Amino acid sequence: MSRNKVEICGVDTSKLPVLKNEEMRKLFLKLNEGDRSARETLVNGNLRLVLSVIQRFNNRGEYVDDLFQVGCIGLMKAIDNFDLSQNVKFSTYAVPMIIGEIRRYLRDNNPIRVSRSLRDIAYKALQVRDTLTNQKSREPTIYEISQELNVSKEDVVFALDAIQDPVSLFEPIYHDGGDPIYVMDQISDDKNRDEQWIEEIALKQALNRLNERERMILSKRFYEGKTQMEVAEEIGISQAQVSRLEKAAINQMQKHIK
Repeated sequence: MSRNKVEICGVDTSKLPVLKNEEMRKLFLKLNEGDRSARETLVNGNLRLVLSVIQRFNNRGEYVDDLFQVGCIGLMKAIDNFDLSQNVKFSTYAVPMIIGEIRRYLRDNNPIRVSRSLRDIAYKALQVRDTLTNQKSREPTIYEISQELNVSKEDVVFALDAIQDPVSLFEPIYHDGGDPIYVMDQISDDKNRDEQWIEEIALKQALNRLNERERMILSKRFYEGKTQMEVAEEIGISQAQVSRLEKAAINQMQKHIK
């Protein structure tokens, strides 16, 4: 999936709008009053959120247009079910729903294929196992089956494993009438938690709200590791100005993230 693709499903992603929190709140109030145009504005104003989410699935070999469309379905579900009274940021609520929609899509469109040769070995192994069981009145060993088939023990094991019904990471294990809980939801991943990922998205959104000079100062200070004096000399202002702009930018980002 290309990270640099500008147009997705006919949408120029480089020109997508970004809604401020107060703007979204007003739009949700209008939507609750029956203003359907507010829904369309909310969708268009949060398409960047969908783009951020689908980057997580860029190694699946799926078409970015398909994932974008599926992500938009999750976004619209989030908009239709969002409750302002819960005092939760919309992105915090929407990201898991978008992820869930994409996971369901991948689950339903990603069958595991077994080669013809493995299937042939597996079915012959099952037949030999039944025959030997009847002859010996016990379960034959893998070695005995491999000897009968004249293939290696490893090939027998691989073949039999290949035709077993796998337990999908998207297998539902609990359902209470709402969205089901899948096997994947019960697997811990300290390096790739949804909570950490949501925070990263919120941080990127907060950075995008800064002006160009503020972003440049934070980038040089915290990504390039430069001192305030070095930044001041590089961009031609005083250290005091750098310090003041840096603090103001951080305060602004903190207000957005909270």
